[in-house]
Amino acid sequence: MISKNQSKLLRALQRKKYRREYRQFLVEGEKSVLELLASGWPLVQLFASEDFLQKYASLVAGFPEKITQATANELTQAGTLASNQSALAIAKIPEEKPLIPASGEWLLALDQINDPGNLGTILRIADWYGISKVICSPATADLYNPKVIAASKGSFLRVQVSYQHLEPFLQTLPGKNPVLGAFLEGESIHQLQLADPDQGGVLVMGSEAQGISPGVAALITRKITIPAFGQAESLNVGVATAIICDNLKRLAKA
Repeated sequence: MISKNQSKLLRALQRKKYRREYRQFLVEGEKSVLELLASGWPLVQLFASEDFLQKYASLVAGFPEKITQATANELTQAGTLASNQSALAIAKIPEEKPLIPASGEWLLALDQINDPGNLGTILRIADWYGISKVICSPATADLYNPKVIAASKGSFLRVQVSYQHLEPFLQTLPGKNPVLGAFLEGESIHQLQLADPDQGGVLVMGSEAQGISPGVAALITRKITIPAFGQAESLNVGVATAIICDNLKRLAKA
């Protein structure tokens, strides 16, 4: 049973202020909680249904003192999901590590992507395409927002995210590293050619509403676009990120 104090904490962690204060965040749903438990990420508390605890008895056996059995109704009321019949966990927020680009790798830079669902989706896309580092502007959504964690489907465990001003970061990159920026105008990603596709670089994505900010845009070395064949005004930033990442991978394997 979830106590009143535990319920109060779970509700508090749905707000950025308290996530920062307690250095803790929520992970909800069977798949995401299972990935969390298997990853070795520091666990604070696990709230789970009887079925979940029986089904994954060997996985949860290592920390019995951190387990609270709860009903599906309690899990749903305490969390943010419309329905949760399996598990909800509180995990520790780690100290952010310096993000150091490795030779030959592509990084994503997100400029003011303030929708949590989009950020979570982009982390999942990065994970799918083997991009292990994402740089976020300070105005980008909080990584530990429950909607980001849910949309990432566990990819937040494998993708390093760093919050920092993008202009200084881009200015420190070697001059030969391409900095691609997604714009409505620019050269078609289908026709893009790179001197050395395996050299790596940075792909900058801006918000759908405002695009890439002027200060960051000034540091873009090549503007790219996804050619349109219909009448839609724009693409969701997550969809656009996936299309561009796929084309970059095709170039690297050409």
